[in-house]
Amino acid sequence: MAKDWQELTRITRGAPVVIERVRIDEKDIVVEGSFELPPLARLTMEDQIFITAFIKTHGSIKEMEELFGISYPTVKNRLNRIAEQLEFVEINPPVSRLEVLSQLEKGEITAEEATKKIRG
Repeated sequence: MAKDWQELTRITRGAPVVIERVRIDEKDIVVEGSFELPPLARLTMEDQIFITAFIKTHGSIKEMEELFGISYPTVKNRLNRIAEQLEFVEINPPVSRLEVLSQLEKGEITAEEATKKIRG
């Protein structure tokens, strides 16, 4: 199965791909629709390998330098280039003013809490 993803990544070269059918053989289940590949699967195979190595080295740039035979700035530049291709997922997105006012109106928060939330 890993070979299939490698081949797909090689063929698409980072171009957007839409999956229309997914089959789970062991369960005899087929799902049809329009699915995008997850962000990490959209990276080139080389970038996927680089990120996998980075995770396996627990984010050690020193180990990455040794493993790939490259300098610290090269590791950082490559990580930055890869990071630009990935969307950042906010764990605690900022609350909109309308949400804050709604919470205040419902009595869920005080005026002081609302002020703090709006000011950030």
